[in-house]
Amino acid sequence: MRADVLRISDLGADGLAAVLEIARSPAPQVLAGLGAALVFERPSARTRNACEMAVVQLGGHPVTIRDDEVAMDRRETVEDVARTLACYHALLAARVARHATLERMVAALAREAVPVPVVNLLSDLEHPTQAVADLLTVRDELGGLAGRTVAYVGDANNVCRSLADACAMAGVAMRVAAPDGYGLRPADVERNRDLGGALVCTTRPEEAVEGVDVVYTDVWVSMGEEAEAGRRRADLAGFTVDDALLGRAAPGAIFLHCLPAHRGEEVTDGVLEGARSRVWRQAENRLHAARALFAYALGARPAPVGTSS
Repeated sequence: MRADVLRISDLGADGLAAVLEIARSPAPQVLAGLGAALVFERPSARTRNACEMAVVQLGGHPVTIRDDEVAMDRRETVEDVARTLACYHALLAARVARHATLERMVAALAREAVPVPVVNLLSDLEHPTQAVADLLTVRDELGGLAGRTVAYVGDANNVCRSLADACAMAGVAMRVAAPDGYGLRPADVERNRDLGGALVCTTRPEEAVEGVDVVYTDVWVSMGEEAEAGRRRADLAGFTVDDALLGRAAPGAIFLHCLPAHRGEEVTDGVLEGARSRVWRQAENRLHAARALFAYALGARPAPVGTSS
């Protein structure tokens, strides 16, 4: 069954487990002879490369479309763009400024019963492909997910929100350390608990990191927030992941960052390049995550345990 994936919670616990399994299985040829539209309202090196290669591995042809080529709601409405692309492609994936854009795409296709799934490549609300890549990295590096603890330090943004919900569905505990005004919203915490999570939220990075298996951070100033850069850097001072903070984590703990990194702000160069850093393996896993999410959205499911080929 085909499925839209706008939020990581759209998968549910079983769907997330299926995606993680698909990511480590031979690529199903669900796009053989078909196209996939990859719409980039916002640019990205990792997302574009990962998604284009994911489509190729699934047997399809990727078509990357820049914002100046479609100019959604400037040249054409979001709905018209979605319906046009669905005439040519079996999958529509988009990296957008506003989450509502994705919801409008889904609604436009649903009104006409167009069987083309929509996948979120990043919005201001969530980043599902990153969350899947993060769990793949933790699973591969630490030998499993259940019972692990992740500490996220800094601005509790879209990356943090998706990761928290993914952790809740995968049996991973999560702590979030953010200054006042930068933490998860009450609605985020409530949804996370409904998914089975038990988030710990604090304003003290040292408290969040103590004894954890994974320390995670992201940039303090994301795309679209440049005008707030000075205030954000001042507010987040003291939330840099350095050797001293990472040293509070459990022996064998790893460091993750979704990249790009602003060295000397949210993370020091020593941590990013240090022995505990797994950021390049994490970046590689963006490809496996995108391939698995695309395959799942198009109806692929892992073979039942015990099934032989």
